[in-house]
Amino acid sequence: MAIVEAQGLIKIYSMGTTEVRALRGLDMTVEAGEFMSVMGPSGSGKSTLLNLLGCLDTPTEGTVVLDGTDVTQSPRSRLPAIRREKVGFVFQQFNLLSHLTALENVMLPLRYADVNRREARERAMRLLAHVGLGDRTAHRPPEMSGGEQQRVAVARALVNRPAIVLADEPTGELDSATAGELMALLQSLNQESQTFIIVTHDPQVAAQTDRTITLRDGRVVQEERRV
Repeated sequence: MAIVEAQGLIKIYSMGTTEVRALRGLDMTVEAGEFMSVMGPSGSGKSTLLNLLGCLDTPTEGTVVLDGTDVTQSPRSRLPAIRREKVGFVFQQFNLLSHLTALENVMLPLRYADVNRREARERAMRLLAHVGLGDRTAHRPPEMSGGEQQRVAVARALVNRPAIVLADEPTGELDSATAGELMALLQSLNQESQTFIIVTHDPQVAAQTDRTITLRDGRVVQEERRV
C-alpha cells in the first residue's frame, strides 16, 4: 500500500522578478514500511520535496496523497492537523527545547493533539525507553550528548504514531560512530513497520536504506533499490 503518492510536482518560488523552479514535474511513490533515502546536490530540490511531503508547503502544480488524504486538495487551514496526525519530523539540529526535560520534549506534540497528560506521559516514557533513554528522561538537552538528543528527537517524531517519518540530514551533527548507532536505531524502528524517508548528503547513510532516489535540478535522475 502506498503511503505517499506524488505526481507531477512543480514548485516555483518567486524572488522579485526572478522565478526559481525548485521541482520540475517530480513523480514519487513510497510504500508503507519503506526505509528510503533522498540524495542530490544542494539546490536539487530535496528540502522542497520534504516540505511538500510534510505539509509544510504546497506545490505550484501537482498532487500529494499522504496516507489516503490528498493534501493538495485540503485547505491550508487543515494542513497543520494533517501534519500533526500523519507526519513525524527529525531534523539535523535536533530542534529540542533546552529548558524542557527529554520527557517533556517528547510529550510536547501530544499537548497539541489533545491527548490527556497521563496517556501522553506513558506514551513518551515507553518511547524513550525504546530508543535507549529510559534512564535519561529527566535530563535536559544541554545535559545530553548529540546522539542522545537525536534519540529524543526520534522519540518525539514517533509519539503521535505518524504514518511517515521525514528525517532531514539526521546524522549531520553526529560523529561517524554515533551516526551509525542512530541509523541502526532507525532500521530497527523500520522493522516494526515505521516508514522513513531520509534526506542525506552522506552515501554511507544512503547505502543503509532499502531504496535511494537521487534528485538533480528538481527531477528524479536515478533510483537504486537494495532489496
